[in-house]
Amino acid sequence: MSETSALENVLRHDRLIFAGGIAAVMALAWAYLLAGAGIDMSMADMPMDPTPWTPSYAVLVFVMWLTMMVAMMISSVAPMVLLFAALKRKQSATPSPFAEAWIFLCGYLAIWAGFSLAATLAQWQLDLAGLLSMAMAATSATLASGVLLLAGLYQFTPLKRACLRYCQSPVLFLSRHWRPGTAGALRMGLRHGLYCLGCCWFLMALLFVGGVMNLLWIVGITVYVACEKLLPVGHRLSYAAGAALIVAGLIVLVHTT
Repeated sequence: MSETSALENVLRHDRLIFAGGIAAVMALAWAYLLAGAGIDMSMADMPMDPTPWTPSYAVLVFVMWLTMMVAMMISSVAPMVLLFAALKRKQSATPSPFAEAWIFLCGYLAIWAGFSLAATLAQWQLDLAGLLSMAMAATSATLASGVLLLAGLYQFTPLKRACLRYCQSPVLFLSRHWRPGTAGALRMGLRHGLYCLGCCWFLMALLFVGGVMNLLWIVGITVYVACEKLLPVGHRLSYAAGAALIVAGLIVLVHTT
């Protein structure tokens, strides 16, 4: 076997391990959510005092949000990461260039870790104000309608369109924001995470409407985000979803008056 063939075999093996690693991370995140993310939801429908926000509970809620973001977002970012790894594989002289792809993914997830911290703080404040049920869903129709309306309107903003453009086209993002080396991989991951956050953060806020640990809402938003980013008609889907959210928000608002 020639040296070139041996190298190709190593790279192919590494590529399979890398793709399998991404799938394993996503599977573990979903398994943790399906197991309840360490939060007892069995008595969510019963009238009870809210869970006190101790430091340990705050950490638990943060881990829940972070795991949720990992589970929800990896499927839609996987094409970007795999393309990045493929380009690195062609450019790199090292036998295993996939380490930088993991760094790219870590940078991406670091942005969602920041969002998870903000969501935890928001949940804490909503809890203190008595605006969340034990199921972590909005108890105020005004709050629910406000989130629905703002999420719908955001779908039509220039910021949403700009961020979605880069999320939909890995080739466009990598061609415009390519940086060499390990530090470059981290910067690219952080930058793509920011685009992704700008595209999806209001959609994640919808979890406060349906219930933060409502698996139907989690799966529904995950599927929608993947379709919006990966399908050729994603921009049209974005507008359709925006219109639907505005209508839903108006319906909820009308019922409160």
